[in-house]
Amino acid sequence: MRAGAYILAPAGPTLGAEEAAFFRAAQPWGFIVFQRNCETPDQLRRLTADLREAVGRQAPVLIDQEGGRVQRMRAPHWREWMPPLDQVEAFSGTENATKSVSEFVSNSGRAMYLRGLLIGQELLAHGVDVNCAPSADIAWPETHPFLRNRCYGTDAEMVTAMARRCADGLMDAGVLPVLKHAPGHGRAATDSHEALPRIDLPLAELQNTDFRPFRALCDLPMVMTAHIVLPEIDADRPVTQSPEGIRFLRDLGLTGLLMSDDISMNALAGDVGTRARAALDAGCDLVLHCNGDLAEMRVIADLGEMTDAAGNRADIALAARRTPIDIDISAAEAEFSDLIEGVSGPG
Repeated sequence: MRAGAYILAPAGPTLGAEEAAFFRAAQPWGFIVFQRNCETPDQLRRLTADLREAVGRQAPVLIDQEGGRVQRMRAPHWREWMPPLDQVEAFSGTENATKSVSEFVSNSGRAMYLRGLLIGQELLAHGVDVNCAPSADIAWPETHPFLRNRCYGTDAEMVTAMARRCADGLMDAGVLPVLKHAPGHGRAATDSHEALPRIDLPLAELQNTDFRPFRALCDLPMVMTAHIVLPEIDADRPVTQSPEGIRFLRDLGLTGLLMSDDISMNALAGDVGTRARAALDAGCDLVLHCNGDLAEMRVIADLGEMTDAAGNRADIALAARRTPIDIDISAAEAEFSDLIEGVSGPG
């Protein structure tokens, strides 16, 4: 029997009996946790263990631990991270012009790798084994503030390089990365949490810019869709719910496990069941439901099991998990701090 074609979220920091019974019956492929679920290290470890016990298997547990505004595990118990774009731009600022471009690129990449490695180590120590990062969206002047400083650069080359290094760090820590938001959300001037963005630019232009990082990173095992309309692909439906949009992602080379962005976002129309069904019918392997509302999750569970093709892609994705490398945490933290201080301090 295949797992359910959905990823679900617990409502709070502990798993209640009714929730546990529901998850046992619904058998979601995986779970996702949010700040509401992360209070203390011991509590979070208990919660992730209880989620897996409820379904009777080592189900993946996901999180959005990007850094900046979007990180669910926060101080005082966990590390705080600057937004990704702020970190990247620190290495390319004019105040650091005394050093060579190649030195900046090398140091910035090393810092991003260490960031991914340290984030991944911290996640895995608490039972979280999938991180919804990196974002391969390009930051443009028009990019909505909800997304802009979550990006890894302002051009395809920098975004690709930094996203690759972050993903390498996560995987070396034993955590699967999720590449997002395919095929590129950066041109959206609208927050997809509130309304549906429409990107009225020629595909030829986007192929040479926004789509390039996704083509270059297509070997990563998991991908998240963007709730955006690209009129030359489908003038009426967002990529997440468009068969033409999903085929376009596959044609870009994104052949891995494909999950929707949160179907609770207001970019999508209709009730939660209609939204989820449209995403699966379009070709998403999994739908993501994040708000922990049990009544809505019962509707999602009616979607049933993953298809055989989706299940096979899921098996391949999970098989890509690496045994964590031996990490000297103190040394990695010190090296990261030295790199960051070297670009943010005097000299």
